[in-house]
Amino acid sequence: MAASHGETDVARWRPDEVDDTHRTETDDRAAPDGAAPDATGPAASGPDAAAGADTVPDAGADDTDPASPARWRVPHGLDVAAGLAWRVLLIAAAGFVVIYLAGTVSVVLIPVVLALIAASLLAPEAHMLSTRLRWMPHAIATAIVVVGGLAVVGGVFTGVVFAFISGLPDLTSQLTNSLSEIQDWVRTGPLGLNNQQFTAIGDQLLTNVRASQATIAASALGAVSTVGELFTEGLLALFTLIFLIHDGGAIWRFLLRGVPGRVRPRADVAGRRAFASLVGYTRAIVVVAFIDAVTAGVGLWLIGVPLAVPLAALIFFGAFVPTVGAVVSGAVAALVALVSGGVTDMLLVVVLLLAVQNLEGYVLQPLFLGKSIKLHPLAVVLPIACGLVIAGIPGALLAVPLVTVLDAGLRSLTRPDDAHTDPSTIDPLDPRSARPEWAARRTSAPASPAAPQRPRGRRGP
Repeated sequence: MAASHGETDVARWRPDEVDDTHRTETDDRAAPDGAAPDATGPAASGPDAAAGADTVPDAGADDTDPASPARWRVPHGLDVAAGLAWRVLLIAAAGFVVIYLAGTVSVVLIPVVLALIAASLLAPEAHMLSTRLRWMPHAIATAIVVVGGLAVVGGVFTGVVFAFISGLPDLTSQLTNSLSEIQDWVRTGPLGLNNQQFTAIGDQLLTNVRASQATIAASALGAVSTVGELFTEGLLALFTLIFLIHDGGAIWRFLLRGVPGRVRPRADVAGRRAFASLVGYTRAIVVVAFIDAVTAGVGLWLIGVPLAVPLAALIFFGAFVPTVGAVVSGAVAALVALVSGGVTDMLLVVVLLLAVQNLEGYVLQPLFLGKSIKLHPLAVVLPIACGLVIAGIPGALLAVPLVTVLDAGLRSLTRPDDAHTDPSTIDPLDPRSARPEWAARRTSAPASPAAPQRPRGRRGP
């Protein structure tokens, strides 16, 4: 039936009666005469139905038509890949900004982080003094702990320096003898160098030293400037350490004010677990490093290697950089043994250090670290390498503690049970609080009526 002259309702048009100038893409895909109209096709009534027909293609639409909407639709895989790509780029840009800002303020950031690590070692002791000796104010306990820590560190450095000074003459004489032996071997060996050639080599070395006097002087001035910067950073770290031990809880509550109230308890739980993991890591690594240093020092002394005490101190500080520190300190000890005693002493030192590393890896770390802190070796080596590239030695030193804190915090944020955990039940000064199962056992275990009540403020069971 043909449409009337005054009617403009598109729903009453027939495809064979519409002029070519008014034909739409939907009309081109309409059913031929005699076919049953579709509910969403041209036979539907009303303007809304006609509009819907323009957006929903028929099942028989030709996808090869350049005007077909299905031809220009973005594939689902490409859409997902593009979404992941811009998100990864955004995260990488944010990480680059964070690293750039950290490098800009590294003179301030590194002392603060070192003070935080030292606070994780000393704050539990100050808390223990102020809780067990209730007559002692927390400020006095903080002062005792800080002064005691400085005395221990100063005593260790003083002993290392005196041991190095006392053992240096012996090492110098042994080094002279070793150089004489090397010179004799070069003369009588396959190289066959004579005295004139040795003199020419010495003159060339002196010429190079004279030509580099300006560079050496600039390096000396730079070393003096570096010593001044280290002294300033040390004062800043000491000042920060005192307040972290004395007012650590108040500082943490102040930082939590920047977190939205809806997720503030969850962030508090994650932060407490992260700091507890740092306490456990610092405490364990100090004990492990001390045992390594004592064992290696006694072995070096029995072998007859000079500078056994300074080398033991180097092994102690190298233990704070897992894997890499052991390799560097072991190489230095083996080199000193080679210079002083020959190949036999060097091989004995290598065997000794391998035994010490096996003792650390299979006995000491599982015993002191336990299950609260457990990182894959790849998660240790890669952060150390990245920290060394980005920030040098401080970056390598701080890489593993940072990974330990992030691991504990992220595990807490992704653990469903921690969403219902009361932050007050987690003691950040107790390494066992880094384990979620410890907090669950602590909150779920009923109190025994026969057990005496603990004084308020006591840490852990």
